[in-house]
Amino acid sequence: MRPPPFGRGSQNGLFPGFSLPVCAPARGIARFPRRLGGGGDSRRDYRLRPPFRPPRAAGEARAPWTFLSCLKSRVSFMNNQKQQKPTLSGQRFKTRKRDEKERFDPTQFQDCIIQGLNETGSDLEAVAKFLDASGAKLDYRRYAETLFDILVAGGMLAPGGTLADDMMHTDVCVFAAQEDLETMQAFAQVFNKLIRRYKYLEKGFEDEVKKLLLFLKGFSESERNKLAMLTGILLANGTLNASILNSLYNENLVKEGVSAAFAVKLFKSWINEKDINAVAASLRKVNMDNRLMELFPANKQSLEHFTKYFTDAGLKELSEYVRNQQSIGARKELQKELQEQMSRGDPFKDIILYVKEEMKKNNISEQTVIGIIWSSVMSTVEWNKKEELVAEQAIKHLKQYSPLLAAFTTQGQSELTLLLKIQEYCYDNIHFMKAFQKIVVLFYKAEVLSEEPILKWYKDAHVAKGKSVFLEQMKKFVEWLKNAEEESESETEEGD
Repeated sequence: MRPPPFGRGSQNGLFPGFSLPVCAPARGIARFPRRLGGGGDSRRDYRLRPPFRPPRAAGEARAPWTFLSCLKSRVSFMNNQKQQKPTLSGQRFKTRKRDEKERFDPTQFQDCIIQGLNETGSDLEAVAKFLDASGAKLDYRRYAETLFDILVAGGMLAPGGTLADDMMHTDVCVFAAQEDLETMQAFAQVFNKLIRRYKYLEKGFEDEVKKLLLFLKGFSESERNKLAMLTGILLANGTLNASILNSLYNENLVKEGVSAAFAVKLFKSWINEKDINAVAASLRKVNMDNRLMELFPANKQSLEHFTKYFTDAGLKELSEYVRNQQSIGARKELQKELQEQMSRGDPFKDIILYVKEEMKKNNISEQTVIGIIWSSVMSTVEWNKKEELVAEQAIKHLKQYSPLLAAFTTQGQSELTLLLKIQEYCYDNIHFMKAFQKIVVLFYKAEVLSEEPILKWYKDAHVAKGKSVFLEQMKKFVEWLKNAEEESESETEEGD
């Protein structure tokens, strides 16, 4: 904004009281019109103002000082203005509509949902349609916990799993339904449709189920059974992740036996929808396949107790699965300890004694043990990369461990298992392809292997891996074994 024009002297004709500096013009003067306080002739006061710059004569150069003088005049005007003092009067800020937050009111949301559910009645198809349509009007994202509390328990749950008496309730919920698998499957479809329609509810639903599992003590036995069946069905169809089962390991639930009883109903409905292999795969993904024993208190965490409890409840396949998992864990531990003993150079006598104790303790067969020992023996040395040298290195190494291997090949099936392990190892490690026959002959001479298992392997018990190469290597040795066997038989007949 330009400063106002001025009157005579240092007074402002239009705004008295303001004293402003006078800029004397050079080369030319600009007249102020009479209506702006000027007299209209050159004898009156003049102020240099850009709009009224006097016209330049023909050929006259632009004055370089004009803009600078004007700028100084304006700065001086601003500096001489009276500073406004701050006031204590408050300022009102208007909140933008997008920044306004709606008040959190789960009670009003609950009333809307319960009223709609009561109007639909027991028709679960109508319930699913109502929930689908209500998502466009109600804030499911904000009130997800309240929504799932109503669908499961009939109203908002207080801490501990109890329903408030002064709140609205509905009978259109899981806890008020019949306690049978068919009804729970129908309710599972309601949850599936709702979560497929509003994908953002998936995380909220998992959190809700985790919370409900922690509240199990606050529910009746019938309510627990219904929740267990529903959870098993939802786990089977992928609506829920198996990680929610971590809530069952709560110390209080485990101590009072609630977790184990709930797990029986849950696994029954889960296995009814899928097979034990699918259940095992889901548990394995969340690293819970080896934790099922923790459903019992510490003094009852034994394979015998687990097997009896779940077998009596009609879950024999789950008992067998846990038994196999325990065996796998024991085998891994056995192999780890074996490798440590071999690296320390413990006497074979001590190693054999330890292995036999573990076999008896964990019910591990000799066929399984010979495979573990072979893997441990072959992993204790760094093999030469040159094919012509690795065979000699292998023979020297295996000759040292022959007594250990011989202690666990007392059965023909164990010998055959060892032959198959040797074949697979030589095929998987290409540097050993030419060493197969030498290893077998070494073990034959060391009485680790006998004629009958070798002949059976050669005839029909071998695997496809490297079959043609290994059979060709063994051809002459097998022929020699057959001839030796025939000679032995003829000598026996002559002796008779």
